[in-house]
Amino acid sequence: MAWQQLHLQCEKANVDLVETLLLDAGALSIALDDAGDQPLFEPLPGESPLWDEVILTGLFDAGTDAGSRQTVEQLSHDIAAQVQATRTWLSAVDDKDWEREWMNNYHPIECANNLWIVPNWITPPDPKAVNIIMDPGLAFGTGYHATTRLCLDWLTEQDLTNKVVIDYGCGSGILGIAALLLGARQVYAVDIDPQAVLATNQNADRNHVGDRLQAFLPEAFSDYCTENDVLPVEFIVANILAKPLIGLAPYFATLATTESRIVLAGLIESQAEQVIAAYQPYFKLDPQHAFTAQEDQHWQRLTGIFTD
Repeated sequence: MAWQQLHLQCEKANVDLVETLLLDAGALSIALDDAGDQPLFEPLPGESPLWDEVILTGLFDAGTDAGSRQTVEQLSHDIAAQVQATRTWLSAVDDKDWEREWMNNYHPIECANNLWIVPNWITPPDPKAVNIIMDPGLAFGTGYHATTRLCLDWLTEQDLTNKVVIDYGCGSGILGIAALLLGARQVYAVDIDPQAVLATNQNADRNHVGDRLQAFLPEAFSDYCTENDVLPVEFIVANILAKPLIGLAPYFATLATTESRIVLAGLIESQAEQVIAAYQPYFKLDPQHAFTAQEDQHWQRLTGIFTD
């Protein structure tokens, strides 16, 4: 036994105090988890939203006085009394090769039409396939999320040969990189998170398409479009969230023509009608991809709305 974990459940108003008490007592790390089933959407950079009820887990070295079971048990009683914790419990963690343990959670994923997502430490199962070599890193978009997979599958069905694509909300860059490997001439990747811009550039270089992909923060991308003749583009992929998608509708219309195709993803089913309403003044809907469309509609420009 190498590690001792102390778990405490409390209201989010007490999280900062519990974190301080755990660190003062010698905790090596602290993890926060949902105590119920309350969804939290992807936060903006610098935001740290919390669930109403939170489970905090403090990790202690069991080989030290601070990490002995008796000491940690006493600590749990002391903290629980101060914050009125709903419950507390202890668990033991065996020592492992944690880097290898993390890597074992990722495996190659086969998408539609012979497209694969392969972690960069694994040999592609099919070297002749279209293989996206990815480092999961800190940015969203490893291919394991349903909406990312749907967007990838959609891209494999498009004729991207010599086309220009915008990947808005690029995360890891996986969609833009896929577009380039599927024949696109140029990709402009945009994200509000500087970490995502960095990850996208790194993954593009890893896949040998860095010379055809440019990654920007939104303001920098707007400036670049003003100074260079890059618009309109043939394809826009935006795997974000409903609220920013709704706000971006008029802006996306300035990036496209009547022949452009755009796919939206990252929303839950109950949000789809709001997103469709926001885009109807600017785009037309393809009923084959959006579950809310009527059979008699013949819309062409908005080619899909994918939900979780």
